[in-house]
Amino acid sequence: MGVPVPVDVVAFDPVLEAGTKSTLFACPEVCLTGAGEAARVVVMTVDQVGRPELDVLRTVRDAPSRPDVVLVAGELAPDGALHAIAAGARGLLRRREADVTRLSRAVLAASRGDCTLPPDLLDRLLERSGAGGRAGGGSDEGTDPWAAAGLSDRERSVLRLVADGHETNEIAKQLCYSPRTVTSVVHDITQRFRLRNRAHAVAYAMRVGLL
Repeated sequence: MGVPVPVDVVAFDPVLEAGTKSTLFACPEVCLTGAGEAARVVVMTVDQVGRPELDVLRTVRDAPSRPDVVLVAGELAPDGALHAIAAGARGLLRRREADVTRLSRAVLAASRGDCTLPPDLLDRLLERSGAGGRAGGGSDEGTDPWAAAGLSDRERSVLRLVADGHETNEIAKQLCYSPRTVTSVVHDITQRFRLRNRAHAVAYAMRVGLL
C-alpha cells in the first residue's frame, strides 16, 4: 500500500460532514487532513447541485493547492452532473451510494486525475444525447453523436468505463482487450480531440453531449 491520499471534507451541513468523515475513516488508502494541511482531494457533500454549491466547488478548486473534488450529492440529475464537471468536479456520487468502497474508489481516481460517475447516470446522459439532446447544442434528430464525433463503439465502451473510475487492467478484462489496446484507445481519443488526459476526455465528452 502506498502513501495515503490526504483528503479534506467540505459540507454545508455539519451532520453530513461528520457522516462523510466517518466513512473516510474506514478507507485505509486515504487520510483526513488537519488544520493548515493541504488536501490532495476534497470530498464535498451537498443536498443538491445548485448555484451556491457550484460556487463553493469553484472556490475549493481555486485554492492554492488546487485539490481535486469529489462531489457527493443527495440529488444528482444529468444537468447538475454536467454543471459540476464543468465547474471542476473529478468525481460524482449520490449520497445513498457513497459507501466505503465507492467513495474510496472515487477519491483515489480523482487523485490520479481520473473521473468517476454513477453508471446509471452515464446511461441517462447517453440516452439523452442519442435522442439529440446535446449539451453543447442541438443536433439533427436520429443523428448518433458518437458517430458524428468519429468515435467507434470500442472507443465509446472504453470511455464509459474510464468515466466509471476503472483502471486500465480492469477495462481490459471487462472488454476482453489487452491493456495495451486500452491504453492505445485512450491515447487516440485524447490526441484526436487535443485533450490533456483521461479526466479531460470524460469531461469533454459530457460537455458536447457524448456522455
